[in-house]
Amino acid sequence: MLNRNELSRLQKRLNRIMKDFLFSDRSREFFLFLFFFFVAGGFWLLQTLNGEFEDDLQVPLRLKGISNDVVITSELPQSVQLRVKDRGTVLLNYKVGKDFLPLNIDFDKIKGNDHHVRLPFAQLEKQLLSQLNASTRLLSVKPDTLDFYYTRAKSKRVPVRLKGKVTAAQTYFLADTLFRPDSVEVYAPVAMLDTITAAYTNDTEWSHVADTVRRTLDLHAQQGVKFIPQQVEVELFTDVYTEAVIEVPLEGVNFPHDKALRAFPSKIKVLFQVGKNRYKSLRADEFQLKVSYDELMQLGNQKYTVRLHQLPQGVLNVRFVPEQVDFLIEQVSAYESH
Repeated sequence: MLNRNELSRLQKRLNRIMKDFLFSDRSREFFLFLFFFFVAGGFWLLQTLNGEFEDDLQVPLRLKGISNDVVITSELPQSVQLRVKDRGTVLLNYKVGKDFLPLNIDFDKIKGNDHHVRLPFAQLEKQLLSQLNASTRLLSVKPDTLDFYYTRAKSKRVPVRLKGKVTAAQTYFLADTLFRPDSVEVYAPVAMLDTITAAYTNDTEWSHVADTVRRTLDLHAQQGVKFIPQQVEVELFTDVYTEAVIEVPLEGVNFPHDKALRAFPSKIKVLFQVGKNRYKSLRADEFQLKVSYDELMQLGNQKYTVRLHQLPQGVLNVRFVPEQVDFLIEQVSAYESH
């Protein structure tokens, strides 16, 4: 490996060689050769481009004036392909320097009573030629006919649903999913409309999510179905699990007026996992430990196994301390019962 002194000497030597070359007669001959080479190449290119060529051009296609209750039931091309012939310089300008305006077709002017549209592009030739150079010859158009079916559809409002897979990072979980809007209007033939219960997004996948995710998603397209709007904003919220404990009284239900429940202990420790954000708003009365009179009568002298009657949203891995309790059904006086 070269050391620093050897590299410095090598650099000085290269600089001297380049300097000697640039100020030599050979360098002047070399640059003169390059000049004439590029001039000749330029003349050759201009001469070539002055010849006639054929090429394909793409012009966008737009169908306008469609009301919400009109559903196109067959595929429409996004653009039309033109086969043209002209000088190379003109074709080069089409490719590099020109953006074609969309070919606009007014639906109200072409719709028929039979829900079928068949429009030869010869009727649109004037729009096409207006964007081409006067010297350009239009050889062909593909497709040469705009042919599609449509229907007048009924509508209803359906909720938006996320389609795909979302996995949270370790110790995190997906706390909530919000859509804006959370429902959309769906238009479809009556037979199809009855089967549609939700608008699903396109398949998507997020892995190891730890922070809030915000995306704009397209709704999954279905043949003969139209969603208004066709895009929604989705927001995924994550949270971190935490261990928590809360004391909840065991409550007797459907007891006769002269009977009362005495449980030992009367309050149960409920241990569970919940997101930190959810824990801040969690209330003790969201947990309900209830047992019916008939259920206790069937147990006789056995202990009662604690069960949660109502589980708050977002609470997981619930455990009880103790898991079983002793109980008595006491007779109370009429005065105490009131």
